[in-house]
Amino acid sequence: MRVLGLDEAGRGCVLGDLVVGGFVLELDGPPRDLGPADIPLQAALRAAGADDSKVLSHRKRLLARETLRAAGEPHTRSIAPDRIDAGNLNALEIDAFLDIVRATKPDQVFLDAPVNPAGIPRLRADLVKRSGVVRWTIEPKADGTYPVVGAASIFAKVLRDEGIADLSAEYAAMGGVGSGYPSDPVTRAWLQHFIDNALSFPPAVRTRWGTIENLRQPRLF
Repeated sequence: MRVLGLDEAGRGCVLGDLVVGGFVLELDGPPRDLGPADIPLQAALRAAGADDSKVLSHRKRLLARETLRAAGEPHTRSIAPDRIDAGNLNALEIDAFLDIVRATKPDQVFLDAPVNPAGIPRLRADLVKRSGVVRWTIEPKADGTYPVVGAASIFAKVLRDEGIADLSAEYAAMGGVGSGYPSDPVTRAWLQHFIDNALSFPPAVRTRWGTIENLRQPRLF
C-alpha cells in the first residue's frame, strides 16, 4: 500500500518560492483505510526524525532529510513568485498537490489542511474528484500527527530554506534578506531599500503581497 503525505512551506512569505512537499511510504498489505490507530505503522519515519518541520532546528531538519531518503520517496514542487503574483495562491498550491498525487499514484493521501476546518469537506470532495484517489485524510497540524506528512514538511521546508539562503548570500552586502516573512525586520528593511531608491524588485519578491503596499504607504505622505 502506497501512502502519501503532503505539506507546504513558505505560504505566508513575501520572498521566495512556495514549496510543496510530498513523501511516499510503502506499507505491507492491500489498500485499506488508515486512521489514527494506524500511526504506529509509520514508526520508522518518526524514528528517522519525521515531525512538524517548524518544531525542528535547521540542523535536525537536515539530518532527518538525509535519513528519510532511505525510508521512502520524496517529491517537491516549487511555485515561483511570478506565478504567485499572476495567479491564485490557493489554486496553485492545490494544483501542485495534485501533480504529486498523479506522479506517485498513492492508495491514501494524508494532507496538512491548507484551509480552515469548515472548508475541509468541500476540499476533500474536490480532491477526490480531481485525483481519482478516494482515501484522503485532511487535518490541521497533520505534519505533527502523521509522520508521513512530517516527512513531506521537512523536504519542503529545507528546499525553501536553501532558496532563501542563496538569496541572502546574493545580497550579503545589504545584510541578507532575513527569513522572507513579512514580520521579519531584516526582510522588511531589505524590501524598503528597493522602495526608497525607486528600484525594481528582484524576481524573488511576491510584489502583490500586502506587505509591499504597507511599506510603500508612508512614502505617499
